[in-house]
Amino acid sequence: MFVGTNLTNIRILHGYTRKQLADMLHITEQSVWQYENGYMSPKMEVVNNLKRIFSVKSKYFYTEDLLSKNGKSNIHQCHIAYRAEIINSAQKTYSEATNIEFISSFLRVIEKNLHFPINEIVILREKIIEYITNSNEDRIIKIQKAAIIAREFLELNNQSNFNLLFMLEKKGVFIFEKAIGEKIDAYSLWSEDDRPYIMLGNLKKSAARRNFDLAHELGHLLLHYKVEFSSLDNKLHRTHEQEANIFAGAFLLPEKEFAEDFKSLAKRSNPDSYIDLKKKWLVSIQALAYRAYSLGLLDYQQYRYFNIKINQKGYKIIEPLDDKIKVIKPGKVRSILQLLFDNNYLSLNNLLDTLMVDIEFLSRLLGIEIEFFKKYLQMSEKEFTISDLNFNIK
Repeated sequence: MFVGTNLTNIRILHGYTRKQLADMLHITEQSVWQYENGYMSPKMEVVNNLKRIFSVKSKYFYTEDLLSKNGKSNIHQCHIAYRAEIINSAQKTYSEATNIEFISSFLRVIEKNLHFPINEIVILREKIIEYITNSNEDRIIKIQKAAIIAREFLELNNQSNFNLLFMLEKKGVFIFEKAIGEKIDAYSLWSEDDRPYIMLGNLKKSAARRNFDLAHELGHLLLHYKVEFSSLDNKLHRTHEQEANIFAGAFLLPEKEFAEDFKSLAKRSNPDSYIDLKKKWLVSIQALAYRAYSLGLLDYQQYRYFNIKINQKGYKIIEPLDDKIKVIKPGKVRSILQLLFDNNYLSLNNLLDTLMVDIEFLSRLLGIEIEFFKKYLQMSEKEFTISDLNFNIK
């Protein structure tokens, strides 16, 4: 029997409305509604098209899917913190929450084969909440000190941000990347089982801007735990974004060390003077100057002239070194799968059968290149050869 909720879940995961999916299937929107609500089962031709569109197996639509097998919802969409210029639509938020829900369910499947280490980011979160709750200092000061506490906890030295993504993953954050959209740089949230997620956009990214996205989202995870972002008005939304930006600046550019580096700059209003600092700290030229301005190292006129030159040089779009510094990709989940596959704790074929999906589905969901899965698929497709014969020749 066709399971309509499976279609609903995977449609929302891909961000399609019923109308959009109906157009892709060359059927009516009413038909899709009937399939999803159990009033009609699609013909095999439609099921085959659904398989192709979503990269799943036929049985995906006739048994419990990944979400149903793993019980109640583990993700509250109201807790998604976006790094974006605007408050996002309810449809977009629902789709991204479903995306994390699928990832969370996937990780539960993986956990049957191994135990994840202690999530240290939870310890850091509680440490930050305790400090902010008990301190009588100004909110801005508390945010800046929280950034110092976080940097020390993550064991980052005060001379670079080279290992930021690695240390976040090591300490417990699950980081992924996907094409979120033109107007969204990243988002983050905590699951109900206290697992922190950061989703990075993969459009028009540079290593420096990726680091700021990571630090910004870490700020949300630590400063804005359980905040219902979907209920915030525009003013409060901007306030929370500004707090995450303040955290990111203080986190990425420790005051003492950054101020020492800044003294060496000859022409502080010239964006090109910041190139060496960008190479060292892996932070954008614009973020470097803003941090300098916030610390009083640049006065208003110097910062104003700097921004005029930024616009004239086109650095709002692309900065020097953006195409030279390697963009580091998330690696934790890829390494977990590699460990399981290489040591035969789990085969890719068994995983695909369990999930009832194709490798294209996994590649999109996890943001891992499809070639990674193709390699293990080919390894499992071993042909029978003479060496496999156990005959004894008389």
